[in-house]
Amino acid sequence: MRVHELMTQQIQSCRPDDSLELAAQLMWDHDCGCIPVCAGDGASRTIGVITDRDICMGALFQGRPLRELRVSDAMARRLLACRPQDTLAEAEKAMRDARIRRLPVLDDQGSLIGMLSLADLAREAMREQSQPGRDLTEAEVNGTLAAICEPTRQALTA
Repeated sequence: MRVHELMTQQIQSCRPDDSLELAAQLMWDHDCGCIPVCAGDGASRTIGVITDRDICMGALFQGRPLRELRVSDAMARRLLACRPQDTLAEAEKAMRDARIRRLPVLDDQGSLIGMLSLADLAREAMREQSQPGRDLTEAEVNGTLAAICEPTRQALTA
């Protein structure tokens, strides 16, 4: 199975100059915890992501209301993404290695076309449970979640 078969295609995005308040409102309205940040003509070129945690930490450390802070103040600029033709195993490995729960799906021009989440992979692993030659096992998804949840050295020494 390939990423394009499982990814969510109806996704929200924001721009770097949007307020953190707008990003938080989009997450609330669309029940998601991560939004791609897009720029350029038509706002389709993905340049980063922002998570609900990024918003909280931005507000905490800058001590200002969300409406005064920009997405660019808190977003992750290191963009990790996958392609629609990638296998689920490749996407899962990328999530595990980077310790992230969601990957934007980009086309060959870097335009946003979907999102793939660890929850998507978990649901697929459960669905495939009884199928021979399955792409993804529950153990792989569990291992990825465990790797993501492992405290960083920084957190352990705090």
